[in-house]
Formats: sequence, C-alpha cells, structure tokens
Amino acid sequence: MSEAHGSYYVPERSYWPIIGAIGLLTFAWGSLHLLHSRMDTGPILFGTGIAIIIFMIFGWFATVIKENCNGLYDAQVDRSFRWGMAWFIFSEIMFFSVFFGALFYVREFSVPWLAGEGSFYLTGLLVWPDFQATWPLMINPDNATYVGPKSLVHAWGIPAINTAILLSSALTLTWAHWALKNNQRGRLIWGLLITIILGLIFEGLQAYEYYLTHAHYGLTLSSGIYGSTFFLITGFHAVHVIVGLLMLIVMLFRCIRGHFTPDNHFGFEAAAWYWHFVDVVWILLFVFVYWL
Repeated sequence: MSEAHGSYYVPERSYWPIIGAIGLLTFAWGSLHLLHSRMDTGPILFGTGIAIIIFMIFGWFATVIKENCNGLYDAQVDRSFRWGMAWFIFSEIMFFSVFFGALFYVREFSVPWLAGEGSFYLTGLLVWPDFQATWPLMINPDNATYVGPKSLVHAWGIPAINTAILLSSALTLTWAHWALKNNQRGRLIWGLLITIILGLIFEGLQAYEYYLTHAHYGLTLSSGIYGSTFFLITGFHAVHVIVGLLMLIVMLFRCIRGHFTPDNHFGFEAAAWYWHFVDVVWILLFVFVYWL
C-alpha cells in the first residue's frame, strides 16, 4: 500500500522495474543473436524485447500519471523528480561523452600513430609504409578485412536538413511550453503535435540515409573505424530520439486530456528537457561526425 511519511509520498511496490529488466534482457539477447546472424531466433527476441520495453514505458507512465492526477505529489516529490531527471540526463551526457571521446582519440592519436607519427615512426616505416593519416579513413591499413567506403557521408545533404528539422522542433516545443504557461491549450497541442511530426520526419530521413550509406556508399559497421564510429554514434542518437518521441506522444495525450496547469506541469518539462538534450547532442554530432 502507498504510504505518506511526513509530507513525502512513498509509492506502493511496483512490478514495472522487473518487466523493464526482462525487456532489456530480451532485447540484448536478441541483439546478440542478430549480430551472430541467427535469423531464426534473433528477430523474434529483438522484437519481443522492444515490445516489452514499450509496454513497460507506457504502463509505468500510466501509474505515475494516475498518482499525479490523484494529488499524491507535493513540492518535495516535485523536487525529487527534478533532481532525478537532471541526474538521468547527466548520465546520458556521460554516455555520449564516451563515444565522442573515442572519436577524438581515434582521429587525434590512433590514426596518426598508424602513419608513424611521433615515437611510432617504425609503424609507418615497416608495417604500413603507404598508409595516409587522413580522416575519415577511406583506405584502411588492413583493407582486405576492413574494406573502406566508396564515398563519404557529406554534411550538407540529409544531415544538414535533419539539423534544421531538429532545431525547428526545439522552437516548436518551446512555443508549446510558452502556451502551457499562458494556459493556451490549443497552441500547446499544436506545438506538441508539430514537434512530434518533425521528430518522425527526422527519423525517416535518418533511416533513408542509412539505406544510402549501406547500398550506395559501401559504408557499414565493417568498414573500419570510420564505419563503426559513424553508426554507433548516429544509431544511439536515433534510439534516443525514439525515446524522446515516446515521451512527447504521452505528453500530447495528457495535454489533450487537460492534465497540466500553468503551475503544475513537470511531466511536460521533463520531456522537454530530454528533447532539448537530444537536440544538443545532434548539433555536436553534426559538427564532429559529419562536418569536420
């Protein structure tokens, strides 16, 4: 049973963390099967894991929404939610910092060392005398195993369009937030809806770019360090966009049902924080992965 200790609400025991853990385990298990080309079980496990995770997200959201609508949260709980969301976003910043750090290390240290720069001159002289330390790597040192791409992914195509789309979505979400604070429900709903549509367009263009890179550019995860860093960073960002879209869709339905007020709408703010975080990561990604 739910209890109140002093002024702080303590929720009842929840089974959603267990369901989420099962979903993540199934998702990871299916991913491993797919990586090992086990097409008999991989897609089933992978899809089941995603379905369980989505079910968990919507179910857990519903529980928290019900508690909020019943007036069980006070100012202290609101502060706890804000700190929790802030630390969650901080953990996501650290997550992406690892990949950007790996990209920096490869470009500034590993590739020059392979060409014999600094104290590694024997590497370039004896092992790979013809290796050119240029980024991105079109010709890998072991090009028989890791065949380089036929063409680069240029920044001023789909990536530039997607940058404009995400920046526009940040503006429409800010407009929706302003409308919520001013109790303008119609503009709030339209702002959220446009933001969600822009996010879906972004994901569609990202998927089309993946098709182009694989089918026409010859860029895959097996294309050496350029291919692996490109797909890891952009792929994880695409997953985070999907999570952000799920949050915004839930917020849209809550706004339609009138759950938020100008003074009480942290659920909306949390989703907005996360979406703006996704925007900032994409700007860094556009600069350091596509442009430079």
